[in-house]
Amino acid sequence: MGLVCLLISGARASDPRALQEASVAKQRASVLRQETAAAARHSAFFTTPAPEIACERVPAPKVSQIVDDGARQSGLDASLVRAVVRKESDYDSCATSVKGAQGLMQLMPSVQMQFGVTDPYDPRQNISAGTKLLKQLLEQYGGDLSRALGAYNAGPAQVEKWGGVPPIPETRQYVDDILGNLISGSLDRPLLH
Repeated sequence: MGLVCLLISGARASDPRALQEASVAKQRASVLRQETAAAARHSAFFTTPAPEIACERVPAPKVSQIVDDGARQSGLDASLVRAVVRKESDYDSCATSVKGAQGLMQLMPSVQMQFGVTDPYDPRQNISAGTKLLKQLLEQYGGDLSRALGAYNAGPAQVEKWGGVPPIPETRQYVDDILGNLISGSLDRPLLH
């Protein structure tokens, strides 16, 4: 953790790359703490290092069908799930972010663990977990789509801290982009079925 603080203090406010690298280092340290805590509770879970997961890109038409199936199974509006997948990964089943999010709905390791995902690049597992999380957030925020999307992007703690969509430029742009994609008529339908 000391290295993370050093990286952050050494990053100049005018150097966005240094700030991003410091943020990534801080998040990696957080993931390591989460894994250590999980291993303490479930020692068998981390007995061997996780192998690198190979990813084979799934053709867009098949991904579209999996997304629609996942939306239907979770009881979410398919337009909403499509908009989230488009924003998160642009339908790339092998997408991986610099922050460690993986697959179509960009699941973080903690979300993968929460929903029992063994292969984040398997479109069915990824969509299943991502739609369950999104539905859970919509229910938690009483159907408030902006807050649910803000929590999907930045985490529920940030939404609680700020009492709504957090004032993080990336998160605000994320919410605005998805809502903009939905304006074309899907908002007149309920997002939860």
